[in-house]
Amino acid sequence: MRRKIPSTTALISFEAAARHESFTRAAHELSLTQGAICRQIASLEEFLSVELFRRSKRGVKLTEAGLSYSRRVATQLDAVERDTLSVMGQQGANTIELAVVPTFGTQWLLPRLKDFQQQQPDVTVNLTNRTRPFLFADTDYDAAIYFGDGDWSGTSSYPLMGENPLPVCSPSLLGDLQSLSAHALAELPLLQQTTRPYAWRQWFNAQDMSVARDMTGPRYELFSMLAQAAIHEMGVALIPPFLIQRELAEKRLVIANQLTLHSTKAYYLMIPERKIESASLQAFRDWLIKQAAAYRLV
Repeated sequence: MRRKIPSTTALISFEAAARHESFTRAAHELSLTQGAICRQIASLEEFLSVELFRRSKRGVKLTEAGLSYSRRVATQLDAVERDTLSVMGQQGANTIELAVVPTFGTQWLLPRLKDFQQQQPDVTVNLTNRTRPFLFADTDYDAAIYFGDGDWSGTSSYPLMGENPLPVCSPSLLGDLQSLSAHALAELPLLQQTTRPYAWRQWFNAQDMSVARDMTGPRYELFSMLAQAAIHEMGVALIPPFLIQRELAEKRLVIANQLTLHSTKAYYLMIPERKIESASLQAFRDWLIKQAAAYRLV
């Protein structure tokens, strides 16, 4: 069935004209004549039966419909460009498209990927941030690393490690003390993690404490944001030590209390069942599980 979409030339001309709100500047950008741009826009308006620009002696201005359509067209053209560059960049290479939760990817996985590259020089691993489960069938991802319970329909799951966060803070909050008691921590500003809203409550409950303000305090989506807030003396945060190894080594963060919050969830490598036989994914899986072994609680 023939798709009811306008020509790509018309869409590209429209996107440039909408971005500049000028047919002349769009023509210059695309190395076309102004007349060619005018004809492409006119043909697009005729195709849509919608006026996209208002013309006047002072130039052109997007209509409301034109503004809305231009935003959608720009988004789709950007996506086509990214996909095109991705295919051009692969050039037959053996590539793994991996979706990964942000801080885990940047702070733990990336520093270790060089080892995998040395072991598998023919395999390229591309990383993209994704914080929530998704349908593999709707994406180009070959695998994902996420934090949860390992229940992801249509996939095989491989446990990597738990989080087991500790209270950490700036050294200045400790002062001359080596650590802070749970009661002392309860008096400090508690930095909250958006996707772990009950973390502090669970930590205090594990110490047989009920703290009225255990869910109050500024909230941050990523552990990396929590770490920066703690470094800048904004409060105390619950963060897995393996995500802040550099900060701890450089004494920009210190462990405020040695009591760990043992989480029931974990980081998992998820591979869709239809790709489980891939030799590249099997090699990456085996390497990743071996790397994570040292961080898995016995």
